[in-house]
Amino acid sequence: MTMNYASMLEAEKKTLTGELIRLGRHDLKTNTWEAAAETADPSELDPNTIADRFEDFEEKTAIIVPLEARLTQVESALAAIANGTFGICRVCSTKIEEARLSANPAAETCMEHLEA
Repeated sequence: MTMNYASMLEAEKKTLTGELIRLGRHDLKTNTWEAAAETADPSELDPNTIADRFEDFEEKTAIIVPLEARLTQVESALAAIANGTFGICRVCSTKIEEARLSANPAAETCMEHLEA
């Protein structure tokens, strides 16, 4: 069971990390991802180009936030596999339904506690 989920989670982690690298950089001090801004000499740019770059930075930030959150979930699920707690609802400690794990291997709750 967990071997299949582990490979699914590892593949998702690789994809998420690749996407985060494409959009930004990882700050090791805070262990967070930040959007990468294009570097240029502001004196050589017109106001429209500066505005476009700022907009691009804001768009990247908006994409990075949910990707980083999902990466955290995936890493937590991989840690749960390693420590033997994978597939156990964090609310009621019952087994998470197989269908739920198949749809979302990083799920932390059973269907009953989906919104918890």
